[in-house]
Formats: sequence, structure tokens, C-alpha cells
Amino acid sequence: MPTNIFVNLPSSDLERSKAFYTSLGFSINPNFTDENAACVVLSDTIYFMVLTREYLATFTDKQIIDPKTQAQVSIALTRDSREDVDDVLAKGLAAGGSEPRPAQDYGFMYSRDLDDPDGNNLSFLFMEPAAAEMGPEAYMASQTADASSPSA
Repeated sequence: MPTNIFVNLPSSDLERSKAFYTSLGFSINPNFTDENAACVVLSDTIYFMVLTREYLATFTDKQIIDPKTQAQVSIALTRDSREDVDDVLAKGLAAGGSEPRPAQDYGFMYSRDLDDPDGNNLSFLFMEPAAAEMGPEAYMASQTADASSPSA
């Protein structure tokens, strides 16, 4: 049986969070959604539990940080292309999210950050499949070698 991943995120406005995450193309599982929490379905095994700050506090004795001013975690989600990264960012920005820094283009990987309206950080990225297989350094070396070889 595969491991399911549940990422708990604080929210100061649960309805706004549900609207934001559904605008990105995710769905809400109503069986695990109420006035305290919303279960955002990313895949068959990955979920965001968006919780009111008060409800999240019942799961820990630690202080619940303010994600607008403090980072506790950054969640990276892959996309199938650079265009898909740009598309999800456009949807997130239109739904009230913000882009906290410029796009990062490393040649083998393209990444853009999106903060949800509460400040929880998501990174959407595309990595060249060959770079994922070979490793970034080997991929970049192969690209340099291909560019410097004489054409036929």
C-alpha cells in the first residue's frame, strides 16, 4: 500500500483557501472538510489539509507561525513543462496568491514560487527528464558538449 502524504497548512480564511486551491485545479474532498478544515486533493496519495489556525493549534504544543512573515516549509510540486508552471502561477495569482520572488531558471530546471493568500509557500517546477535521470551536473555538461560539437 502506498504512503499517503497529508501536509497541514494554517489558514486564516478557510473559504478563501478552498477557492484558491480549487482555482489551481485541485479538488476538495467533502468527507474530510468542515468548518475547521478542508482536504485538498493533489493526487491519489497527496493531500493538503488546510486548517484554521485555531484547529491546527490543537495538534501541537508549538506556536503556529504566521506564514506571511515566517517560513516553516516550502512545498515543491512538479509540472510537465515550463508552460504548465507558468499556467498554474497565472491561475494562482488571479486567485489572490502572490509571487514572492522572480522565476528561477537553472537550465535543467525552471521554478516559480507561489504564496497562497495566507503566505504558505508552494514552488512549482519543471525539470528536464534527462536531468532528473542523469543528475543536474551531468546533464548540463552534456548540453555544453552538444553545443560545442561541430554540426554535420
